[in-house]
Amino acid sequence: MSDIGVQTQFPASQQNKLRPVSASADTQPYPNARCALPLPPSADLLMSRVGGQRRRLRRGDYLYRYGAQFHALFGVHAGSFKTVLLTEDGREQVTGFHMAGEVLGVDGLGADNYSGDAIALEDGEVIEIPRETLDTLVRHEPLLQRELFRMLAGEIQRERALMVLLGSMRAEERIAVFLLNLSQRMEARGYSATRFILRMTREEIGSLLGLKLETVSRILSRFQAEKMIRVHNREIDLYEIDRLRGVIGRSDSRRDEAAA
Repeated sequence: MSDIGVQTQFPASQQNKLRPVSASADTQPYPNARCALPLPPSADLLMSRVGGQRRRLRRGDYLYRYGAQFHALFGVHAGSFKTVLLTEDGREQVTGFHMAGEVLGVDGLGADNYSGDAIALEDGEVIEIPRETLDTLVRHEPLLQRELFRMLAGEIQRERALMVLLGSMRAEERIAVFLLNLSQRMEARGYSATRFILRMTREEIGSLLGLKLETVSRILSRFQAEKMIRVHNREIDLYEIDRLRGVIGRSDSRRDEAAA
């Protein structure tokens, strides 16, 4: 899940105000490899080597559209985005969420066209890196070339991990992985790993995870009742990360009948 767009209003300096994460929490957010969702590609190296043109977008604006010719990569400087596909019956299928410090358009590296739409979830800004600039620099910058290959490989890995998640996990496991992945990504960007604001709707979360809106809401409420998290509108506190990890793979008689 490459990719999950959030914005925090709680920098790491305010962590002493939050309930601490269990002492055994470490950099491995999942108890086994099949549960892991890779972190989306970081824009840091790309921006340091290339730079680019800044482009501002309003909430709901399209950054690029499905089928459009690949012409640039985009480093998210501010805000958050979702990537989507339209199903044959016209429904929107969310394929990822992306936040500041991450890269959009990586799917176009291996093709001549973008494989979906990218839409701003809030007002934001991206750094646009034209394809021509990339083509020129990779011929003289082996490090950048390796970074682009790493991004493309990561996109393939993300798609495979999402297939595993959708194909083998119960609904509560999917929500747990989603929250843990967000936590890890926030921490990687220097923000709070235990408190953040979701910029996507419950329905969009369900679309990504293959769940109904009611299922997403019910499981978040269940996690809150079990005192693993606190939910207030779109604000999320992760109180017990170790227990949230323990959801993945646990035996549960409640079989999440409304999943999918």
